[in-house]
Amino acid sequence: GGLRRMPPTKARVPAVDGWFTLDEANPQLLGTRCKACGTYFFPKETSFCRNPHCAGSEFEEVPLSARGKLWSFTDNRYAPPKPYMAGDPFEPYAVAAVELEREKMVVLGQVAKGVGCDQLRAGQDMELVLDTLYEDASNEYLVWKWRPA
Repeated sequence: GGLRRMPPTKARVPAVDGWFTLDEANPQLLGTRCKACGTYFFPKETSFCRNPHCAGSEFEEVPLSARGKLWSFTDNRYAPPKPYMAGDPFEPYAVAAVELEREKMVVLGQVAKGVGCDQLRAGQDMELVLDTLYEDASNEYLVWKWRPA
């Protein structure tokens, strides 16, 4: 019996730089908070506060809540157009809108693989996880997803 080589480990990299941490044990979305009124934004806001009652233009980067309540959900049964990487063959997946605990803002995301709409109920607790969006020869591209807590 000869030695068997292990396949090389692919680097796990973010599919979108700067939108979330790569801490797989405790992943967090990265947003901004207006220094004037405290309004949170995701994706990050850097030029002007979108709160109509605020003229703020200074923001601090903040980690956002990794838990929230399922606000709404649906399933995606059709492969999205390029440049999105949908996988071949395309597999339908659920999409969730989750209201973050502290910030009370709604963030969309795919639902973790293996969790379908039949397992989701509006109002249930959800948590953020990292999962593979797609792979190429050298990298696994990670993105945030939601799963029941």
